Amino acid sequence: MKLKELAKELKAKFIHIPENYKDIDIKFAGASDLMSDFLAFSTPGMLLVTGLTTPQTLTTASVIEAGAILFVRGKTIPKTFLENIEDCEIPLLTTDYSMFYACVKLYKLGIKDAMKTDEESL
Repeated sequence: MKLKELAKELKAKFIHIPENYKDIDIKFAGASDLMSDFLAFSTPGMLLVTGLTTPQTLTTASVIEAGAILFVRGKTIPKTFLENIEDCEIPLLTTDYSMFYACVKLYKLGIKDAMKTDEESL
């Protein structure tokens, strides 16, 4: 699903919009406030769902080649974080939804779990 459509479905606002955001297609997502979870279990191009608004989130997203970052629970992004994203090519969004509700919406939209192995099934 295109990121722009996903944002609409999640009632998310873009905090940072790189030029390529219209081309980003999200097929996988993962949710955690522990960046080590994303480093251990991730899929390139995934939507990183978190409530952690620190520069480490952006670093982790860059390392795992995330397609975008969605901040949940209506998090306010600190100015120091925003100063680090001027050259960032990763779109940043925020939603007032809880992490749980955002994940439910993503699942209903057909987004797959990036942290789930192929052998597991629901």
